[in-house]
Amino acid sequence: MISDNQSICPKCGGQLKYYDHVQRLVRTKFGNKKWVAIRRLRCCKCHAVHRELPDFIFPYKQYEADIIIGVLEGLITCETLGFEDYPCEMTMIRWRLFPPRLFLLKAVPNLK
Repeated sequence: MISDNQSICPKCGGQLKYYDHVQRLVRTKFGNKKWVAIRRLRCCKCHAVHRELPDFIFPYKQYEADIIIGVLEGLITCETLGFEDYPCEMTMIRWRLFPPRLFLLKAVPNLK
């Protein structure tokens, strides 16, 4: 779930309330890593728990959205300085073959 200031459950339309938060490791440029607090919200109606992701993280991805977008747009390759072995070449190939759904929907709508 991406934060867009809505407090409505995407499953049932119920109201979401703050539940807790979890730490998530995000891999950034030049091989750096940082921990980010991700809020979790619980639906008052169906009791489903949803994570509120900041816009610099794609769901189910460890790398920053800027890195993934750079790879998909061809700006970052295995020869790009600072990214020679981070992310690895196989990860870049996998991103190109199966781009994140959110990337296709929001980040670059003309790639559909």
